[in-house]
Amino acid sequence: MSRQLDQDSFGFLVNDVARMVRAEVDRRTAEAGLGLTQGEGRALIHAKRAGPVRQNLLAERLGVEAMTLSGTLDRLEAKGLVERRADPADRRAKLVHLTDAGEEMIGSVAEIGAAIREDASCGLDPADWTRFLLTLKRVRDNLTAQRAEQGVAA
Repeated sequence: MSRQLDQDSFGFLVNDVARMVRAEVDRRTAEAGLGLTQGEGRALIHAKRAGPVRQNLLAERLGVEAMTLSGTLDRLEAKGLVERRADPADRRAKLVHLTDAGEEMIGSVAEIGAAIREDASCGLDPADWTRFLLTLKRVRDNLTAQRAEQGVAA
């Protein structure tokens, strides 16, 4: 007996929304002439979120191989958006730092993100949107805790 897939299940919905948001970020970033690929934008945002961060940890957070991130960082460095500096705790490791230009770019990307959030929440009661975000955070926390219990990096 063939089983029907529920296309409105949690996994499908989360993936569909994430894919649509990424596509919209790409479209609006290109439209704004920022000259960033999706991977470069994600790397900048995660570098900002983490503060000065080791390349290997940043790659892990992005869910990409270290060599993939290295190429992305090469391009961001050539654009003057990041710098790689020796880690004072381990000179063999490199820390990724945002430059002033990188911080400015984050501001432009943040404006695009705010516009997308406004579009996504259109017609929703602000209290419902807040509850929705709190629920997503709780789901993330639950999955993070479960992964930690299993000894898997979040």
